[in-house]
Amino acid sequence: MLSVLIWLPIFAAIVIAILPVSFPKHRIRLTALIFSGIVLCWNLFILLKFDITNPGMQFKEYLPWNETLGLSYQIGVDGLSILMLVLNSLLTWISIYSSSKETERPRLFYSMILLVSGGVAGAFLAENLLLFFLFYELELIPFYLLISIWGGEKRAYAGIKFLIYTAVSGALILATFLGMVWLSGSTNFAFDAVSTENLSTAKQILLLAGIVLGFGIKIPLVPFHTWLPDAYVEASAPIAILLGGVLAKLGTYGMLRFGLGMFPHAWSIIAPTLAIWGAVSAIYGAVIAIAQKDIKRMVAYSSVGHMGYILLAGAASTPLALVGAVAQMFSHGIILAILFHLVGVVEAKVGTRELDKLNGLMSPIRGLPLISALLVLGGMASAGIPGLTGFIAEFIVFQGSFSIFPIPTILCVIASGLTAVYFVILLNRTCFGKLDNVAYYPKVLWSEKIPALILAAFIIFLGVQPTWLVRWSESTTTTMVAAIPTLEKTVISEVALK
Repeated sequence: MLSVLIWLPIFAAIVIAILPVSFPKHRIRLTALIFSGIVLCWNLFILLKFDITNPGMQFKEYLPWNETLGLSYQIGVDGLSILMLVLNSLLTWISIYSSSKETERPRLFYSMILLVSGGVAGAFLAENLLLFFLFYELELIPFYLLISIWGGEKRAYAGIKFLIYTAVSGALILATFLGMVWLSGSTNFAFDAVSTENLSTAKQILLLAGIVLGFGIKIPLVPFHTWLPDAYVEASAPIAILLGGVLAKLGTYGMLRFGLGMFPHAWSIIAPTLAIWGAVSAIYGAVIAIAQKDIKRMVAYSSVGHMGYILLAGAASTPLALVGAVAQMFSHGIILAILFHLVGVVEAKVGTRELDKLNGLMSPIRGLPLISALLVLGGMASAGIPGLTGFIAEFIVFQGSFSIFPIPTILCVIASGLTAVYFVILLNRTCFGKLDNVAYYPKVLWSEKIPALILAAFIIFLGVQPTWLVRWSESTTTTMVAAIPTLEKTVISEVALK
């Protein structure tokens, strides 16, 4: 059942790659849409079959692969990964749908997107450390090509920078996985076969440092974030959606799955440091975003800040905080997707992303009133306005983290307030203001509005019905918290209050 989510996109990528050169561009795009739509529907079917009361892995599949290496095809889904799978398939479909019908080299373009989708799904489903690493690295070259070929003026620089940072991330993670198996004396890389309980505290912290640094680069957290603005800004809007909405979630997922999940003792010891790190990233991302003049770069830096909330929640490790972390991962994905899509539409119609050159887009004279209204909605959701999914996720994170880390939580609340500041600046200068000319920009087609309308519907529905956002992860996250030693929980509280 779960293998469809991995191998159907990969099969589709192969099919599209070998299509004849004479095959029309619009039909290549349609083929990619059909395959990604099937994957999305199958993902929703699995979601409906998912048992929210079961904290363990469900729909498990196992196939021996290389027993000598301890590598097996072992996959499953639980409350930590189910929403990430839905997010991956949804944003893949959105990305393909929002891409231009005149995209150059469409066979390579769409095959790379589908290959990324299959690899990301495999990483979220893997129950074997080596299998996870293989899928984790599968997206490296496709994303590099998507940035370097279809990106902006500095796409080559951004692509190389992304490649180097991601390669370092993978090397750290692989070294840590090998160390975990070697030091634990296991001969198998399966999650349930690797135990760190008998390792000394020093060894656990050393291995956990590799996990935190490796996935910290992927998220990315300050100071490993420098690849993010270049990659996000130079990538085309559909690829920026996948970079921010999906790829970054591999980092937060890995941090929780392998950091908190496999090193509960060591995690509780370094949790105060992680909480401070999350707060610093949140404040830094918000402050830097305020200073930007490029609206796409502003949205990119906002992602750095919002990732800090997830690290804070993971550090607090209360049941409510972890539910909030998963909710924030999904909410951030769809909010960032709508923002990048709308920024892409504005750039395509107006010809610029510069705040100093944009004004009055809300006016019917400009021809972008609906796009501007949706941009206001996306900004409000990112700023945590009540009634939208961004508020629900952030509120749960802050409420679940405050009792453990009050000061870092307050700093993150301040960062959330700063988010409202830079989005007010963005919206005031782009959507409102005095018209400096009467230019009527090209009409926005309904095909360009549909992705934003779909994402807006999710943002509003999950804001009004938050149960549909948090119910999937409660059992799993509660079980994860229970594995953290009670003694260390007390230590965390004492350190945080001093």
